[in-house]
Amino acid sequence: MLTILGFAMIATFLVLIMLKKMSPIAALVLIPALFCVVVGKGAHLGDYVIDGVTSLAPTAAMLMFAIVYFGVMIDVGLFDPVVRGILRFCRADPLRIVVGTAVLAAIVSLDGDGSTTFMITVSAMYPLYKRLKMSLVVMTGVAAMANGVMNTLPWGGPTARAATALKLDASDIFVPMIPALATGLLFVFALAYVLGRRERKRLGVLTLDEVLVEEPETVLVGAGKTPSGTGGPGSGTGADLPDGPGPQPRPDGFQGLDPHRETLRPRLYWFNALLTVVLLTAMIMEWLPIPVLFLLGAALALTVNYPQMPAQRARIAAHAENVLNVSGMVFAAAVFTGVLQGTGMVDHMADWLVGNIPDGMGPHMALVTGVLSIPLTYFMSNDGFYFGILPVLAEAGQAHGVPAVEIARASIVGQPLHMSSPLVPAVYVLVGMAKVEFGDHTRFVVKWAALTSVVVLGAGLLYGAM
Repeated sequence: MLTILGFAMIATFLVLIMLKKMSPIAALVLIPALFCVVVGKGAHLGDYVIDGVTSLAPTAAMLMFAIVYFGVMIDVGLFDPVVRGILRFCRADPLRIVVGTAVLAAIVSLDGDGSTTFMITVSAMYPLYKRLKMSLVVMTGVAAMANGVMNTLPWGGPTARAATALKLDASDIFVPMIPALATGLLFVFALAYVLGRRERKRLGVLTLDEVLVEEPETVLVGAGKTPSGTGGPGSGTGADLPDGPGPQPRPDGFQGLDPHRETLRPRLYWFNALLTVVLLTAMIMEWLPIPVLFLLGAALALTVNYPQMPAQRARIAAHAENVLNVSGMVFAAAVFTGVLQGTGMVDHMADWLVGNIPDGMGPHMALVTGVLSIPLTYFMSNDGFYFGILPVLAEAGQAHGVPAVEIARASIVGQPLHMSSPLVPAVYVLVGMAKVEFGDHTRFVVKWAALTSVVVLGAGLLYGAM
């Protein structure tokens, strides 16, 4: 019964948010609360929620201060050269812009943190998508898939979890998977090319030399101002956009970040660059817990760049909306995960899935693990999958002569889809900053991300990694 109720709870949540019948925060809170009562454990709801909040509190703190830190870095102009370089490459060509989104997300993902990747990628690309009336779900989908492939880096999380759960060396898992993961990343770039061509066909072929507008317009982001020409938050799906390109800016007015905003601190550029490098290095080297690093980094960045208290309050207020939206989503997700784990539904679901693997599939447990990792890492947290289910799959595989390391390699192929899971806090940073409805993002990305995972799995089998 718990197995059925667990799947029903997840299905209800996904259907309601994809049909926009409930907001993600409301669905994450009310649906698990209802199912907790149906299970007959309503009296323990408080305990489950507190357990979930306790486990996700460090993540929420990290995201809150990371948003403030990188928001300040955008305000002071740290990423302006990156944006200008992307603008020069992308020009006003939708195809180049979508491919540039995938490349930028993949490069920034080297730091191993999804939230950082999404904040930088959206801040750089959002003005281009809005100005050219491109589909914002294309931006969020491509960024999430590129980050999902790169999330398999040993310091990204999943590989380290698999190594810890099965007592293996992370390099033994990751290195043989490099060709398969590279194939997956190339597939994301190819998919970005196809989606870019689709956007170019819908909007027309645009280049800065051909764009005409009566008055140049500057898009302001990163300074706490609403991007111009947005017409309100909107979903950004592109469904209500005109067939033609519409008015576009002249080359001298086409800018991603306002070069004259008052928040710029050009004299402190190298200090901010060094601070960011040190912060990311400390994060990768695990010198301190990540929430502590971003807390210290945000405090130092605010103090040095804006020594006056009114200016500091203004910067915090400018990014308060993003902070509130993301932290609210994280704590709401804590209710969902707390009930799913506390009631035992997740354990029953895992046992049912593993128990229904045919005996004849025993020698092919690596393939089975790879296939299961795609939906399971979407519906579960990485901790739940790698520490709860992976050891069971590895034990079943070893009973049929399949090495545990091959099971571990197969377990990371679902990450391109995992990064769009409603249980991943970073995805709320992505859709929140891009002003995209979570349901719109889900409808768009699930099929492409699942296909990317299948490509990685097929490449892994082809190259003999599993």
